[in-house]
Amino acid sequence: MPQPHLRTVVVLAAGEGKRMKSALPKVLHPLLGRTLVGHVLAAAAPLRADRTVVVVGHGADQVRAHLAEVAPEATPVLQAQQLGTGHAVRIALEAVPDATGTVVVINGDVPLLRAETVAALVEAHEGAGAAATVLAAEVPDPTGLGRIVRDADGRLAQIVEERDATPEQRALREINAGIYAFDVARLRDGLGKLSTDNDQGEEYLTDVFGLLRDAGEPVAVHVAADHVETLGCNDRVELAALRGLLRDRVNAGWMRSGVSILDPHTTWIDVTVTVERDAVVDQNTQLRGASVVGAGAVVGPDVTLIDTTVGAGATVLRSHAVSAEVGAGASVGPYAYLRPAARLAEKSKVGTFVEVKNSELGAGAKVPHLTYVGDATIGAKANIGAATIFVNYDGVNKHRTVVGEGAFVGCDTSLIAPVEVGDGAYVAAGSAIAQDVPPGALGVTRAPQRNIDGWVARKRPGTVSAAAAERARQAAEDASGGAAAAREGERIHEGGRSVGGPSGAGDTATE
Repeated sequence: MPQPHLRTVVVLAAGEGKRMKSALPKVLHPLLGRTLVGHVLAAAAPLRADRTVVVVGHGADQVRAHLAEVAPEATPVLQAQQLGTGHAVRIALEAVPDATGTVVVINGDVPLLRAETVAALVEAHEGAGAAATVLAAEVPDPTGLGRIVRDADGRLAQIVEERDATPEQRALREINAGIYAFDVARLRDGLGKLSTDNDQGEEYLTDVFGLLRDAGEPVAVHVAADHVETLGCNDRVELAALRGLLRDRVNAGWMRSGVSILDPHTTWIDVTVTVERDAVVDQNTQLRGASVVGAGAVVGPDVTLIDTTVGAGATVLRSHAVSAEVGAGASVGPYAYLRPAARLAEKSKVGTFVEVKNSELGAGAKVPHLTYVGDATIGAKANIGAATIFVNYDGVNKHRTVVGEGAFVGCDTSLIAPVEVGDGAYVAAGSAIAQDVPPGALGVTRAPQRNIDGWVARKRPGTVSAAAAERARQAAEDASGGAAAAREGERIHEGGRSVGGPSGAGDTATE
């Protein structure tokens, strides 16, 4: 016999989200490292529920595929027709007929919900022995939200959707957050009694509370400490607002843990990122995915890191990196691009306008500027001159280049893979190297320089270049003529002094 399940989580994620005006199901819209539904599942995860059921509907295949990636233990259940929240929960429970104990129901569009709040709701519910408990919040503006209606003793009387509420009930500011805890047996009984006698003609899960109360069952309200956690998302304006609130929460958490964020309003850090103590994050920086920033590292300004690790004490300035590794004490940027599988060892350097892809730089290696490094291994303390190209692609296949330890590659060089520059070897500037350079050798392929005089005047007459060349030629001629005249004057002067100058000059000249 299967063991009974003591806790079950049901996530309602079947809605279309028409106001999002998107081909993407609402619950799959991203928000700082997770989708809306991903945030909800993360909030529920610490409950260690025996079963997690996600009710899918609109875009069901897309939602199922996403669940397989982020929560493979969750069971998707299809609600083919969206006939209300009560109908959705009944379908979910049909998928777990052996469930016992507590069922937690959460709307799939409350991404700011904290795990601590879900745990507190369940603890209060189970501690009171309630048949059903609703999470409520006091909000500044309750427009569009269901209201909590209490009796004279302050106990829950009913939960009313806004469109079904009276003017007096609409004035209430205590709202239903769309998050509940139920005793599963009592929930099943209540779901079987729901009707569609309401403005939308749907089965409201909230009507179960009234049915249980009328039957003398204990129902309760648990109030969230911060109403912001209960905010849902119906359109892209609300999504942007939630993103800003979550940004502020994440940044505040990192700063309180010892990270310096110089401009929190322009710093966006995914909830999946790790930042270690004494790191500095400068303005206009995005840290996304599984990125890690090590202790004492400086990242920014104007940096985007996606699934990238930055080692302790490293510096990344005005650069973009995807699935890369930056070693301890290394330096990147400004204006560098690290593509997937770029791996920089400790104290290496990738400088201005350098692109690195699927390549390793050894400890202390330097690629300072204006270079493409693709499919390469660069040894420790090697130096790659400006405007070097690692020619890795022959139009069909990629090939690898190896530059040895302590090697020196001169500026404006093409290394045509597959090729190896040995340890301590040099490559002369302007070379195209297609054959291996042995250790300690100089590789050079430059042809002798040849100057063709007068080419511009003959081939580009009338151009700015031709005019400039002509001026230079004339100036050179004038200078040459002046120099010749000066030399002739000196010769005549010297000759005059030797034959008939002032008294005594001839004797001086013949000394």
